[in-house]
Amino acid sequence: MVAAVNADLFVSAVVDRIQDVLYKRVHNFKRQQLEVLTRAVVLYARHQKAVQRSIIALVCVGLIDRLRRVVKLAKSKRQPNKDANDTGPRRGAQLDKQFFENMRRLVAIVIPGLLSKEFGMLVAHTVLLVVRTFLSVAVAALDGQIVSSLVRLRGREFLLGIAKWMGMAVPATLTNSLLGYVQTTLAIRFRQNLTEHVHTKYLANNTYYSVGNLDDRIKNADQLIAVDVAKFANSLAEIYSNLAKPTLDAFVYNVQLARSLGVESLFGIMVIIQMSMGMLRVLAPPFGQLVAQEQRLEGDFYFAHSRLIEHAEEIALYRGHEAEKRTITRRYMRLVRHVNRIFRLNVFYGMLEDFIVKYFWGAAGLVACAAPVFAERLPGAQKAVAVLQGENILGDRTRDFITNRRLLLSGSDALGRMMYSYREIVELAGYAERVTDLLTVLDDVSAGNFVKTRVGKSAEKSLESGDKPDIIAQRGQVVESTDDVEFIDVPIVSPNGDVLVKQLSFHVKPGRHLLIVGPNGCGKSSMFRILGGLWPVYGGTLRKPSMSQIFYIPQRPYLPIGTLRDQIIYPDTAEDMERKGVSDASLQAILGVVQLGSVVEREGGWDAVKPWRDALSGGDKQRIAMARLFYHRPQYAIMDECTSAVSMDVEKIMYTHATQLGITLLTVSHRQSLWQYHNWILQYDGQGGYMFSELDPERRIALMEEKQEIEQELSLIRDMEARLNELEAQVL
Repeated sequence: MVAAVNADLFVSAVVDRIQDVLYKRVHNFKRQQLEVLTRAVVLYARHQKAVQRSIIALVCVGLIDRLRRVVKLAKSKRQPNKDANDTGPRRGAQLDKQFFENMRRLVAIVIPGLLSKEFGMLVAHTVLLVVRTFLSVAVAALDGQIVSSLVRLRGREFLLGIAKWMGMAVPATLTNSLLGYVQTTLAIRFRQNLTEHVHTKYLANNTYYSVGNLDDRIKNADQLIAVDVAKFANSLAEIYSNLAKPTLDAFVYNVQLARSLGVESLFGIMVIIQMSMGMLRVLAPPFGQLVAQEQRLEGDFYFAHSRLIEHAEEIALYRGHEAEKRTITRRYMRLVRHVNRIFRLNVFYGMLEDFIVKYFWGAAGLVACAAPVFAERLPGAQKAVAVLQGENILGDRTRDFITNRRLLLSGSDALGRMMYSYREIVELAGYAERVTDLLTVLDDVSAGNFVKTRVGKSAEKSLESGDKPDIIAQRGQVVESTDDVEFIDVPIVSPNGDVLVKQLSFHVKPGRHLLIVGPNGCGKSSMFRILGGLWPVYGGTLRKPSMSQIFYIPQRPYLPIGTLRDQIIYPDTAEDMERKGVSDASLQAILGVVQLGSVVEREGGWDAVKPWRDALSGGDKQRIAMARLFYHRPQYAIMDECTSAVSMDVEKIMYTHATQLGITLLTVSHRQSLWQYHNWILQYDGQGGYMFSELDPERRIALMEEKQEIEQELSLIRDMEARLNELEAQVL
């Protein structure tokens, strides 16, 4: 037992000795650290101005270098692409020189000039942002004074600070409300200017038709105009506020903090912030590409539903709802998978962004605010501190800490909003790319440059032709004539490149009523589309009068939104009708010609507004279309099976009245009853050939009747031969 006690005493003595040695070494180490820190502070105090000047010079060099890179990027975006063969599409929206080029083009549209209303609103918005920033600085200083008076137990100063606080609330709240109003108004003005610009291009020279039928680059122009333009305008208005306000806040707050904490502390904080921002940029997902792809998938999904609505009757008759459901579901699931992918990427990036912006930067700011307070505990500063009164020291410390902390938090929030705005910028890049692509396609289509995917036989022939010039890339001549229509070696080619007729030539003068016949797909409607200016002339020469003298009446007439009067005078307005000297009584007389005089009373008068597509029958629609023709009285009328739903007696009245008005008819129809109103015929054989000659209706009808009689007799002979063969087999 004695040995055990001695062993315990020995262990206890050893432990005490070790602890004593460790305490002395730790104490000596702390004292050495304090001495080194004190020497560093003294050395810094001697060379403080030189250190501050060096830091300022370093910051200026960094800013100059960044400005140089921005100028270099701006110059490079004006240079043409060196690789002329690189015509492939971009891999989505990116913050590159193409983005700046897109923004330069779009900003010039939404802000027409320095004297425009939009630029004035932008200046007002900037002034409000400056006022709001300086109000925030004043509120931060007032916050520190209020807390300082509270710590010092000075009630009068505290109440006076509260009164100032409430007084500053009035301009602050007014500024915030005005900022929201100006930003919303800017977004509306941006959208209005951009929409008007797009409409000017889209609704001119049949561009709206060519975009959907002659070019394959855009499948959902309606979604781009109605949705993407609005999103771009809103994003552009928001991005200015979300960038200008944080940038101004960060600058003003940094100036105030440099006065309070010193340039060195602020420089250290900025180094930490720049390093963390660089890490966030490296780890950030490609939001611009993701947003652009999401908008494309949204457009595909929207287009599938619009097709379903447009062809609802045909789909219902074919009972194709399951097939359409599969198509719509497939496009929707493609959109959902893409959106889920964006959400998954946002989880990690949002967590990292919140940690750095809210907590890491906040901790760095607290350390910077606390540094002046703990610096007073250094040996060189304790003597100076002892001279001051304890109450004033505590109040000043509290005031400075609260003010600096408020400024640092506001500055951190400003930098955080700048970081968040990076995501908004790349989203803006996605919208800008979509809208710019739309404008580019509209410009190309207006200039006659189409991009069409070749399919079927046309694609095979295109591959076989090799280096030979493509026919759809060629252009013929269109000459405006006074009163005649002439095709001179004009090829009839579909936009896909299928050659229906190699060279078509015929001449129609006023009074030469032309009947056009042939099998389906031979080029009848294609010729009318070329004559109407919908399709380009791929060769030869086309002579025709102005489009105001050519009127097209399809089998299914178009009925616009508007009154009953608008259905007759379309595309004229009521003012145009008055300038022409046409009254409602004249329109009533025209309706009487087409045997539709009772429709005005039946439908509720000329000013009645209804969904006319559903309110009128098929025959009534065709009569309305003929009444529209009689109202405009053009030189030429293209009649594409336009009387298939009316009786023969009404058809006779309408065609007779058209010829009496001096309208030259170009008719596509297989009804023999219409032959008597035409004196020329253009007949396609369906194999690329045609025949253009005079038409003798009576002789042609007699020949057709004789042909039918012979065919009937031949069919009877074949039946008799078949019966004879059966009888011979039975006899044998």
